[in-house]
Amino acid sequence: MTAVLEIAVQDPAGARAAIAAGADRLELCQALGVGGLTPSIGLVEAVAAAVGGDRVNVLVRPRGGGFVYDDEEVALVAADIVAAVRAGAGGVVIGALTADGQADLDAVARWRDAAGGAALVFHRAIDATGDPVAVLAELYAVGVDRVLTSGGAARSIDGVPTLARLVEAAGDVEIMAGGGGVRPVDIPAILAAGVGAVHLSARGQAGLDAPAGPGGGAPGHDVTDAAVVAEAVAAMRAVAGSTARS
Repeated sequence: MTAVLEIAVQDPAGARAAIAAGADRLELCQALGVGGLTPSIGLVEAVAAAVGGDRVNVLVRPRGGGFVYDDEEVALVAADIVAAVRAGAGGVVIGALTADGQADLDAVARWRDAAGGAALVFHRAIDATGDPVAVLAELYAVGVDRVLTSGGAARSIDGVPTLARLVEAAGDVEIMAGGGGVRPVDIPAILAAGVGAVHLSARGQAGLDAPAGPGGGAPGHDVTDAAVVAEAVAAMRAVAGSTARS
C-alpha cells in the first residue's frame, strides 16, 4: 500500500497549491509558528470549498502552551469540532494530556462523540507521554483513527525505531509520521518504518517587504511552498516504485 502525503496548510491558496503539487490530504490550522491553533470557521469553509472537505483535517487546539486543558477548554474544543465538521471538514485533529503526562482519555472520548462520523486524529501530544506505544492502545479504545507522531523524538527522522514499534502495535490505527521539520530527503528512511502517512508543513515566506510595524508583528507570513510539496511527492513515489520493483 502506498503511503499518504499530508501537508499542513493555513489558507485556501496553500490548500490548492498542495493538492495541485500532489498532496493526498491536508491538515488545516492557523499559527503554525506556535505549533498550530484552531482556524476560523470561515477558513474551514473556504478550504473545504477549494479542495473538497474529505481531504481536510482541521486542527482543533484552543491555545499554545501545552496540552493540559480544563473543563471549559475541553467544552470549547468539543464545540469547535462540531462547527468544523458542519463546515465540511472530513476529520479533526486533537490532543490532550493529564497533568501527569498521560493521554486525557475522558477529553478524547468527548471529542470522539463531537466528531461524529469524521476522522479523529490524535496529534503529537502523544510524543510528550512516557510510552507512546502503550498510549496508542488506549487511544484506539476511545475511537482514535489516526496518530501523528515523531516517534517521541524532536525530529521524526530520529524517531524511526519508535515509529516502527508503533506501526507493529497499531492495529487499525493509522500511524502518520511528522514533526520536527520533516524534509523530503528524510522520507525514505521514515517510510522504511512502515508508517501509513507522512506529514510536513512545506512552509515558505511571503510579504517580507510589506509594511508591518509595532502593531503587526514581524514582517512576512507563511505560505505553502509547492516546490517542497512536489519534492516530497517525488520522494514518496520513488520509494513506492522501488518497493514495487523489488
